Amino acid sequence: MATLNVAPTLNAPRYDAMQLYRAFKGFGCDTTAVVKILAHRDATQRALIEQEYRAMYTEELNKRLDSELSGDVKRALLLWMPDPAGRDAIILRKALTGDIIDLKAATEVICSRTPSQIQFFKQIYNVRFHAYVEYDIEYQASGDHKKLLFAYMNTIRYEGPQVDWAMAEQDAISLYKAGEKRLGTDEKTFIRIFCERSRAHLAAVSSAYNRLYGRSLKKAVKSETSGNFEFALLTILQCAENPGIYFAKVLHKAMKGMGTNESTLTRVIVTRVEIDMQYIKAEYHKKYGKSLNDAVHSETSRHYRTFLLELLGPTHR
Repeated sequence: MATLNVAPTLNAPRYDAMQLYRAFKGFGCDTTAVVKILAHRDATQRALIEQEYRAMYTEELNKRLDSELSGDVKRALLLWMPDPAGRDAIILRKALTGDIIDLKAATEVICSRTPSQIQFFKQIYNVRFHAYVEYDIEYQASGDHKKLLFAYMNTIRYEGPQVDWAMAEQDAISLYKAGEKRLGTDEKTFIRIFCERSRAHLAAVSSAYNRLYGRSLKKAVKSETSGNFEFALLTILQCAENPGIYFAKVLHKAMKGMGTNESTLTRVIVTRVEIDMQYIKAEYHKKYGKSLNDAVHSETSRHYRTFLLELLGPTHR
């Protein structure tokens, strides 16, 4: 797990709760103080701060954050507060039932998570929202995209590193026969292999495909599928091969050109910081020739910029 850029002196949760309360008091909110405290606390510490705050001031910390903060920094901090599984549940619920339906965000969360992570966020989704994530997907998604999401969420996959290379080669042949070799595409085969195989196995399938046919499996997926179904397959494949590169690309796309997609920028940084952000930062620098920190600094401003940079920690080149 990636280590958070923890502040030199780690205070007791009660002291942090008192400092936050002090930051809220008076005219306006001392957002800088709020950011400095919460950006340097891991999921367990944040939960303890919430408990202490509730006990001491008989109000929910999240409600106070919601009323005291505004704009992108508010959205980012509120997304940061839950643990990773709770955060995924919140992102999915908003993406599937919010004012603006965002199937790409929902697909990214589902298809980039491990089977264990999926089981955790499904449970929390049910408890927190009194709904099943499958029901909301049923209502919003369609066709092969929906079939793939259902299969990916409900199939138990091996999470270890071992690979059956003969089976991987056979899967590569099956995918070629289901796609590039025939007229039209056998989507069922793509869904079966992408949803039933482990990440290590899929990476081996991709390698075998390239060796057998002199063409990448990623290009085959792009030529044989389209829309959200294509996006889901590519997310699964790229996260199997190298999630660091995948998320580096997502972040770069969110910041390139005119304007910044703050929703994507926030989602990826906040959800990956406690998982694999150091790998993502390394891949970003390797691929784009500049640090992720520098890119975020140039594309954001004020407290939102400060918060994201505090989460990212120092730049190591």
